[in-house]
Amino acid sequence: MISRNLKFICLAAIAFLSANTTFAQDTATAKTEGEIKNYDQGFRLGFGLNGGLPTDNAYDWSLGGDVRLQYDLSKRTSLTLTTGFTNLFMGKDDNGVDQKDLGFIPAKAGFKAFIWEDQFYVLGEVGAGFAVTNGYDDTTFLWAPGIGYANKYIDISVRYEDYNKFKTNQVALRLAYGFDL
Repeated sequence: MISRNLKFICLAAIAFLSANTTFAQDTATAKTEGEIKNYDQGFRLGFGLNGGLPTDNAYDWSLGGDVRLQYDLSKRTSLTLTTGFTNLFMGKDDNGVDQKDLGFIPAKAGFKAFIWEDQFYVLGEVGAGFAVTNGYDDTTFLWAPGIGYANKYIDISVRYEDYNKFKTNQVALRLAYGFDL
């Protein structure tokens, strides 16, 4: 059931990404009233909603929200800082007893590189996850490679996230709204 849902999510993301075509103009070579415009470096802020499916049986699903600060180094490369809250939901054990969910605060730094049409990107993030719920007091190393699509306001990505000390990992979908600061 989980693998069927994961396939559906991945196919829906691919269909959306391939159906949404826009045309961009390279601002480094665009001429406005006879002058060449340079790319302005700057900050962006994004607010995202995340949903995921763990790839093992430790948890059933996850839900979270995040805030991402992005600094554009160039038109195609950016540095990111991401934090928020993620909850890993656990169902019942084999005896029907409710298990403890795990909520944590991720703190990640990353690098984003646009690889196709200035809208499709790859992203790599590393950082820590700080457990904050249900008596958990562990901190874990986490790493998260991903792929995504972004335009001026919308950012959609799929990523794999590994939580070393939490003994689980997940494939997550992020839907976000972002804007220039």
